[in-house]
Amino acid sequence: QVHLEESGGGLVQAGGSLRLSCAASGRTFSSYAMGWFRQAPGKEREFVGAIDWTGRRTYYTDSVKGRFTISRDDAKNTVYLQMNSLKPEDTAVYYCASVRAPLRDYVKREDEYDYWGQGTQVTVSS
Repeated sequence: QVHLEESGGGLVQAGGSLRLSCAASGRTFSSYAMGWFRQAPGKEREFVGAIDWTGRRTYYTDSVKGRFTISRDDAKNTVYLQMNSLKPEDTAVYYCASVRAPLRDYVKREDEYDYWGQGTQVTVSS
């Protein structure tokens, strides 16, 4: 059974930073690409960014490019989302997810992810 658990969310002022963590268990973590998604109130869940299984390639949606950074530590079975220069529009529940197939490049489509965390709330005040 694969389990993903996010942490690190909270309340921060605009311009501030947060680092989210996603701890994984139940699967050979180092073989799987990982992604971050978010869902704002009243909106559909959207892709934020992803990292390939090697950790060498990342991809971000345009609205977070240059502000967010995804990294992974395979020794700790953890993927991170470093969020800088936060804006009120970044307010959402953030989810990490694991790609269904191993040894994949970064993946944007939700239906290619099979395991999801429970989410962590990020609130950015203006």
